[in-house]
Amino acid sequence: MKQEGDKVSVSTPGRICLFGEHQDYIQLPVIAAAISRRIRIEGIARRDRTINIELPDIGDRETFQIADHIPYTKERDYYRSVVNVLLKRNIHFPHGYDCQIHGTIPINAGTASSSALVVCWAHFLLQMSEPPRTPTTEELAEIAYQSEVLEFSEPGGMMDHYSTANGGIIWLESFPRVRMNTFKTKLGSFVLGDSHQPKDTKYVLANVKNKLLEIVDILSAKNPKFSLQSITVEELEGYRGALTERQMKLLEGTIRNRNLSFEAKSVLERYPLDDRAIGDLLNKQQDILREVLHISTSTIDRMIDKALNAGAFGAKINGSGGGGCMFAYAPENAEAVAEVVQSVSEAGVVTVDEGSKVERS
Repeated sequence: MKQEGDKVSVSTPGRICLFGEHQDYIQLPVIAAAISRRIRIEGIARRDRTINIELPDIGDRETFQIADHIPYTKERDYYRSVVNVLLKRNIHFPHGYDCQIHGTIPINAGTASSSALVVCWAHFLLQMSEPPRTPTTEELAEIAYQSEVLEFSEPGGMMDHYSTANGGIIWLESFPRVRMNTFKTKLGSFVLGDSHQPKDTKYVLANVKNKLLEIVDILSAKNPKFSLQSITVEELEGYRGALTERQMKLLEGTIRNRNLSFEAKSVLERYPLDDRAIGDLLNKQQDILREVLHISTSTIDRMIDKALNAGAFGAKINGSGGGGCMFAYAPENAEAVAEVVQSVSEAGVVTVDEGSKVERS
């Protein structure tokens, strides 16, 4: 049982989406990797039921009382939503907490900073509950997904929650049911570049998602057996008359993107790992994201060009797009690649990291 003054520290990684950008929310598989940029929550139990959260990285703080249901005071009120979701699951909190949050994950930049925060906060609260809970990866991801996406009717998928909760490199399917596998292979270093271009994640996600769902509705009406999971590129011609050219291009890009995920899965399951094949597939995916989904930016494109010219095997925009981060796979010369990307905007070397964990003092 946690007593007043008991201290708990939990940390959770950010993530990069290796393959399958804009795929999980339409029930297509994704490959993601947790990275060595983390968020950390440290806190102690109080005598009352007040939660105080200090956020020195952004010069802010949160304070509220634990109650049967805590009303939301703003959009994406994640600190309160996680408590509400846990209360619905009959998790008991006899104390409030004094907490402090620090992090090195770029904020609003496509590296799952908000999902990592929600996973970390849920993990911390479960450790501080009575009795303390040690969740499975699946439980932690589901709680975080409900708290971040379902509570606020957001358009996102489950990739971020499973990736940051589990760590390592994961394959995540959501059709016909959610299923996650972890790759045993070891990837080399990446260069993470932050363009510092602000991005509207909610808008970009909803914009692309709604266009894809409209296509699915049109083609399902034409053919009730239509499925994004099984349609081949060769079969697309049979639907050309039902869609505009722009819709056809988006559908074809989505299927090509899906196929790249399966190709990458095959490469990652082979030993020894073919690093150059991974890089080539990353480059092919970036072509789709830039030319078909139109989610890259000129700054991101310059950062990618710099990385590739410096010897990176592959590079792509990361996350929903429209700004934020890119990454380059540079297992042989990561420091040199980071230096040239830094000439455009902020960059640093990251590696694949473990998932959300309780840290021992």
